[in-house]
Formats: sequence, C-alpha cells, structure tokens
Amino acid sequence: MLDIVENSLEAGATRVEISLRETEEWLALEIKDNGRGMDARTAGCVFDPFFTTRRTRRIGLGLPMLKQAAELTGGTVEIKSKPGEGTVVYVRFNKQSIDCMPLGDVAATLQVILACNPELELLYEHELNGKTFKLDTREIRRILGEVPVNAPGVLKWIKQYVESGLEELRGGVNYEDHRGPEAG
Repeated sequence: MLDIVENSLEAGATRVEISLRETEEWLALEIKDNGRGMDARTAGCVFDPFFTTRRTRRIGLGLPMLKQAAELTGGTVEIKSKPGEGTVVYVRFNKQSIDCMPLGDVAATLQVILACNPELELLYEHELNGKTFKLDTREIRRILGEVPVNAPGVLKWIKQYVESGLEELRGGVNYEDHRGPEAG
C-alpha cells in the first residue's frame, strides 16, 4: 500500500483514495489518485521490474512484486490510467491461499503517509462483514482548523482511531464512541 501511494505522490497526486473490501475469501485493494496518469504504453510497462519513470534508480519493484504476491494467491492486479486523469490500481488476493501475505499494520502505514505528506487529501475505507470504517483527512482538517495533520498528537490519534476502527470491524470496540482529534 505504501509503495503504491508513493507512486501516486511522485505522479503529483494531491488526493489518494484507498479502499479495502474483505470477504471470507477475498481481499480487494483499490488505490485511486488524481495524479498526472499514464499513457497506454507506460501503463503497459509498469509490471516490468526493469522499467521505472524514477530518475533515482533504474528498477521499479513495487508493482511487479505486488502482482506476483496477488497472482501467487490466485488473485489479480489491474491498472487503469489516463494522462491528466490519474491512476487506479486494483488488486485482489485470495485470503484462503497459503501464499496470501498478512495485510500488515494499516494504522501505522496511514500514519507514515500523513506524517510525510501532511497536505495530502487521503480517504481510507475498509469494509468487512457488512460494516465500513472510514478515515477522511478533509473531515479531520475541518475539525482541527490550523493544526497540521502531522502534528505529533494528531498522528497519535489517527493511529489509535484507525486501530480501534479496524478492531470494531473485526468485532471489538465501537470506534464511534472514541473522541475525535479535537479532544486532544
């Protein structure tokens, strides 16, 4: 997830939408950005590890490794992109496969993204068991006013909010009972 968002940011994205949809069998990840997008030729090369548009190195392993991880589970990866319209990366993992890697620490990943990119408009949605958890930096900024999203107390709250929201999706505490960032 972090590598794909980094790609979005390098493409000039100011808004990134991350959507995770889980069923018992599948995990679907969609990352959509409003970056500069890619032409069909460039989009067709992104899964080649020796292709990259970055100037800092000659290989790009993020998307090829993501594709390999998805396909090992019987899943798929699809990219849709148009110049000037942004890019959408859609990945499906078969959660029943022994080759399906754990999702990882989503709360810490979102915290890092916002710590390094406080201006980013980020929408995160996670759906599981008919329930949805959302984190929207537009709403957080509306509440915070002039306080930056990457202020230490705000980042701590964001991590805790996401952790408790995901715990609620899995049957734990009710994240709606937690106080917002204005509570300190």
